[in-house]
Amino acid sequence: MQVILGTKIGMTQIIGETGEVTPVTILQAGPCTVTQIKTVETDGYNAVQVGYGQGKNLSKSVAGHVKKAGENTNPKVLKEFRVEEIPEGMKLGDALTVESFKLGDKVAVTGTSKGKGFAGTVKRWNFQESRNTHGFKGDIRKVGSIGSMYPQKVWKGKRMPGRMGHDTVTVKNLVVAYIDAANNLIGLKGAVPGPKKGIVSVEGEE
Repeated sequence: MQVILGTKIGMTQIIGETGEVTPVTILQAGPCTVTQIKTVETDGYNAVQVGYGQGKNLSKSVAGHVKKAGENTNPKVLKEFRVEEIPEGMKLGDALTVESFKLGDKVAVTGTSKGKGFAGTVKRWNFQESRNTHGFKGDIRKVGSIGSMYPQKVWKGKRMPGRMGHDTVTVKNLVVAYIDAANNLIGLKGAVPGPKKGIVSVEGEE
């Protein structure tokens, strides 16, 4: 089962034996603890819930839930992964590490993109500015007309100013280029969504 949670450390590059330079994103991945196993018989679907990190001030409900996986289980993050079949022999308290991945595997990484606050249409949607000529009075970055006579309303989904970033983003087809099982590090070729120290989930692709 190729799933793991981790923390984004940052980007670097590795040099292959032939001198080829590969940009990689390094993640501090795992070890994760299996905190719950859901099956079709009990929950209507198959899934594995894993915990990552060291949390503090857990609510009593969460603390009681994760205690079933072991007395010292105190995760900072809980995430559920749906699977077609529960891996044979998996039980509560099992550890998931980067050793379940190998070089060359393709994975999908999900994280929260950087938040950029309230942004206008030029930054958010790449709109052009208005002509900076006589009569515009410096209003070159304003939206302009947002509708017409019909249907006398603004269509849902109209591109307008608003909050930009801080969205759940998934990047697929990233290749595992580096693994350090001793230090729980994994390197993925390319960029991963989110800022440094952001929590991401890595899931193997078939």
